Amino acid sequence: MTRIVAVRGVLPPQQYEQGEITRAFADLCLAPERDRGVLERVHAAAQVERRHLALPLERYPELSGFGQSNDAFIEVALRLGEEAVTGVLEQSGLRAEDIDLVVFTSVTGIAAPSIEARLAGPLGLRPDVKRVPVFGLGCVAGAAGIARLHDYLHGHPDQVALLLSVELCSLTLQRADASPQNLVAGALFGDGAAALLAVGRDHPAATGADPAAVAPGPTVVDTRSRLYPGTERMLGWEIGDNGFRIVLGADLPELVRSGLGEEVRAFLADHDLKTQDVTAWVCHPGGPRVLDAVRETLELPARALELTWRSLADVGNLSSASVLHVLRDTLALQPPPPGTPGVLLAMGPGFSTELVLLRW
Repeated sequence: MTRIVAVRGVLPPQQYEQGEITRAFADLCLAPERDRGVLERVHAAAQVERRHLALPLERYPELSGFGQSNDAFIEVALRLGEEAVTGVLEQSGLRAEDIDLVVFTSVTGIAAPSIEARLAGPLGLRPDVKRVPVFGLGCVAGAAGIARLHDYLHGHPDQVALLLSVELCSLTLQRADASPQNLVAGALFGDGAAALLAVGRDHPAATGADPAAVAPGPTVVDTRSRLYPGTERMLGWEIGDNGFRIVLGADLPELVRSGLGEEVRAFLADHDLKTQDVTAWVCHPGGPRVLDAVRETLELPARALELTWRSLADVGNLSSASVLHVLRDTLALQPPPPGTPGVLLAMGPGFSTELVLLRW
């Protein structure tokens, strides 16, 4: 049994209404003579009302290439990462030196030494802390990160593990690129970070041996990973001289409709559960068409994904950090009845899905 002790989401201070971002990104992506109607319609259809960005809007035209964008990624990622980890430690009552494993994930920048290594000293992590920096999982990494923490803590049941996600999607926007994929990315993705702390079954925060340390969060019951063969071009990056150029297949919602329902139902059946038994669906906000596909294939009531839709509107799609923000909101705003099952799920490049069965 893995116990989730605390979840913290953080955002950059620069917040803009969607209309402001639409106008600014039009100047970056479109030639002056191009009709802006298509871009405006794409931004409106994203159902994102506002987003937080890594940099002030006026800074983006100054980024002349991948090097400058990646330098900005490292600078902002360190700041947001430190804020997220400091906050989750304060929330949990644990100390930085208690952490035995750190999994860091991002798909919007590159750093070596990696971000968690650069943060180890300022945060006060032990010199012998185990580190696993992860790149390439994309939006699925928030759920996959929880699953990998669970795997580790199963073998180290008295230990503490940290998941840190930092995604600065705005820094990957391709200038002078009017492709539909780039316009969709510019409409949908926001910037943010999140940290999650979990403990193994023998840790005082999970056993109740120390009443002051009993965690209010859910336990992880089981996880499941799935790769869908032949879908490598459905979602991901092409990496070139100008950095990360998004790969986004138009058939993604149909792939979700055809595969996700069967996968989720089989996963639940392994635990003698059905979809109607689940009291909370913690879903990555992949975009309106993807969320409609999730609800339809799982035959969920309209309100089942309410917090996911709200997160999409308030901050956009934060890639791997998004599902952690939705989990935080679920715990704070709509905590399910104790003892009931929940499902946390996300989708990402591969094409892949990750499922986590929770017990509240």
